[in-house]
Amino acid sequence: MINQITKHYLNFSQLLTVFFTSLILYSCTSPKNERADTIYINGDILTMTGDNANYVEALIVRDGKITFAGDKKTAMSYKGDSTQVIDLKGKMLMPGFIDAHGHVTQAASFSFAADLAPEPYGKVMSIPDLQKALKEYIHKNNIPSGMPVVGNGYDDAIMKEHRHPTAQELDEVSSVNPIYILHASGHMGVANTRLLNDMKISYDTPDPEGGVIGKNTESKILTGKMQENANINTLLFVMSKLPKSTEEDKIKGLLNAEKEWFANGQTTICDGRSIPENIGLVMAANKKGLLKGDYIVLPDYDTNINGLDSLKKYYRKYDNHFKIGAIKMTFDGSPQGKSAWLTKPYLVPPDGEEIGFKGHGIYSHKAAYDGLKNILSHGMQAHIHCNGDAAIDEGLNLMDTLKKEGLLTSDMRCVLIHSQVCRPDQVPRFKQIGIMPSWFPTHCYLWGDWYLSSVLGKERGSHISPLKEGLDNGIRFTIHHDAPVTPPDLLTAVYAAVNRKTRSGIILGPDQRISPYEALKAITINAAWQWSEENEKGSLEKGKKADLVILDKNPLKVDPLTIKEIKVMETFKNGQSVFKRN
Repeated sequence: MINQITKHYLNFSQLLTVFFTSLILYSCTSPKNERADTIYINGDILTMTGDNANYVEALIVRDGKITFAGDKKTAMSYKGDSTQVIDLKGKMLMPGFIDAHGHVTQAASFSFAADLAPEPYGKVMSIPDLQKALKEYIHKNNIPSGMPVVGNGYDDAIMKEHRHPTAQELDEVSSVNPIYILHASGHMGVANTRLLNDMKISYDTPDPEGGVIGKNTESKILTGKMQENANINTLLFVMSKLPKSTEEDKIKGLLNAEKEWFANGQTTICDGRSIPENIGLVMAANKKGLLKGDYIVLPDYDTNINGLDSLKKYYRKYDNHFKIGAIKMTFDGSPQGKSAWLTKPYLVPPDGEEIGFKGHGIYSHKAAYDGLKNILSHGMQAHIHCNGDAAIDEGLNLMDTLKKEGLLTSDMRCVLIHSQVCRPDQVPRFKQIGIMPSWFPTHCYLWGDWYLSSVLGKERGSHISPLKEGLDNGIRFTIHHDAPVTPPDLLTAVYAAVNRKTRSGIILGPDQRISPYEALKAITINAAWQWSEENEKGSLEKGKKADLVILDKNPLKVDPLTIKEIKVMETFKNGQSVFKRN
């Protein structure tokens, strides 16, 4: 009897043990111990997963990462006393935008300059407007005699004269201050006579390798125009004459630029063609723990050629908020500035050039090959600036050669940046060789009329940034803003990709328009793939970083012509708000 009672007691005890053990295990895995930091509800939550638009009712963020994307009822079961519930009130939540190609340190460096941008981002629509803006800048800033004056963003494609200012027209602004104004493309600029004299440049001065000094062959005088490497040399000279900024001031400028990227919905920021000084600036800010965004730096090959080994340790691997994404080479100039390298002549040649001018490459064929081979031999991928179709030919052919030589491997995600004047026969070669284009469709909107009337004409102009042809060929691509060529405004890039509408209302290549969803992929999941971050960013999925943006309207549901009017309401990096519209 006693043994029987003992047996029943043991069975009951075992049952209790099982019950309480189960209760403990359940409580350890229940929502009560996985409380959400933030829950987003009541809006269009676009995940950017799959080939078509997918929405969820709610999103949970915990410790800077997404822990749930699904139905509202389940999400609210994770609500705790300290959980912040964000009611989107019908607004849109989606992954934070990713900068596929921009120049954040350049934007920071020229924040002090006179703003010479035309509409829609500025007001300088003529050479008299430009002269007035420079005079007002000198007066407002009390710039003393002898101090250089720098202006940024003038655009001959949009100004009513449709030409570059001359040195003599800048002399009318000041003959006692060296003046240099940088073209919107960043590939050229104009100096006044005082600056040319200070640099000891005369009509007989030979062009630097990879650059052009503007000369009027009829009057035998300098025009003041500096192109490509001549432009870079002039900028470096001017910057060396300006008051030295402290590291603290430079970092402050960088962080101000970072705020502009955040205000435009971007949480991952690119610094393309970065010179050693600018790489050092980003690294210094990173070391001090001041960066909030993730910075992907593309060192300029020419100025970092001897430092590739030291940069390799940061390649495709973050040190806090800093990493090297690729090494950049620049094969040609700007199509809207008429310095891109074409296979057929410009419709109207640029100032100082004869009919039949096609532009030119910056490197010799051998130098371009040697540079790319050096980069790939270091086990690092290359991003190549190729705007004109001749430059694209050069980039594609060289990468094909390097692939056959075993240096371009399948794990490298090399990019031809801009690929603007891209012929139909070139598009399938991206897929065949295994490299990707990053296109710049904003050209269709800002400079489309200029392409038609002066740069390429209708047939070639209608095929710039051939996004739909890219899709039809199964090519994964990104789109970018190239800031400060334009502001870091990816919603306008999306607008341009979808509509391809010029300022005057012409649809530039209607057959190359893509859907809003495909355009959004190009600035989220595709851009994450470009940077080898598709497992961490680019879509709203469990385990990914909570890099998010709230928009006031859904680009997939509004009139496509209003996409560029959509506002970024709030941006989150790793779950923390880094920008909020007042």
